[in-house]
Amino acid sequence: MLIAKHMPKGPKGQKRPADVISNAVHVMRIATGEIAETGTEDGKNAAAVMLGRKGGHARAKATSKAERVRIARRGARARWASKPKP
Repeated sequence: MLIAKHMPKGPKGQKRPADVISNAVHVMRIATGEIAETGTEDGKNAAAVMLGRKGGHARAKATSKAERVRIARRGARARWASKPKP
């Protein structure tokens, strides 16, 4: 017997309809516009994605060239640092 905690979930943890018929009806309702599909294709919130895009541009404008160079050098040092062998 399946319990709710053992029901299959999508890659982002969203619940799926329990059987094939329910899933087909759900897809049909989305296709006909009866219900709206939520989020983006990969399950992310569209508003959050737009804010993330704006945030990168705002940060680029706010940092000076010297600060960007310092950040890039620190990242390169971390990337190329020798890793200790286990």
